[in-house]
Amino acid sequence: MINRQTLSASRPAVEGVEFNKVLKNTYALLSATLIFSGVTAGLSMLMNWPHPGLVITLVGYFGLLFLAGRFQNSALGLVFVFALTGFMGLTLGPIVGYYINAIPNGDQLVMTALGGTGVIFLGLSAYALKSRKDFSFIGGMLFAGILVAFLAGLGAAVFSIPALSLAVSAMFIILMSGMILYQTSAIIHGGETNYIMATITLYVSIYNLFLSLLQLLGIFGGDD
Repeated sequence: MINRQTLSASRPAVEGVEFNKVLKNTYALLSATLIFSGVTAGLSMLMNWPHPGLVITLVGYFGLLFLAGRFQNSALGLVFVFALTGFMGLTLGPIVGYYINAIPNGDQLVMTALGGTGVIFLGLSAYALKSRKDFSFIGGMLFAGILVAFLAGLGAAVFSIPALSLAVSAMFIILMSGMILYQTSAIIHGGETNYIMATITLYVSIYNLFLSLLQLLGIFGGDD
């Protein structure tokens, strides 16, 4: 017979297997979506496509985000994840192209932002995985902070306020760093068991982190 002690002893092993599965699937899908997003961004730059604009970007992002969440437990969810990340890559291409072509040493700024994003993501992910600390307590603060930063970003874009735009970029760097810790911790402690949603959260964090770093570097590098 299987007694209570046997069940208690086996529970951590089962949880460990589940955690490793979600983490492995998340990082595999995240790598694939980042590559795909890079390809669509490169295509957008190569074809010299214009940026679709704020309204189309927001509609496309939130629409595809909703569909990916709606079908997160089916294979169709994967289709919408790649549709979302591919679309975001298309919106990223014109921005990167602008920095490369319109700003002195723009290519170096882009590479610096890309490298900084990679270092921050890998460093924070490694810390969360190694320390196994539970960062669920920062969830509420992150949600409130992202909402404030998003609204402030809209205000900076609509009313063309450079100082506010700078502040929003700095806020997003901090908030997205916290989101990486929060999401990785959620995977470790069982707060997130769906690798599709985990991938989307980490992808969006990396995307916004890169853009925010690029904007700050552009400002201090001479961008008006």
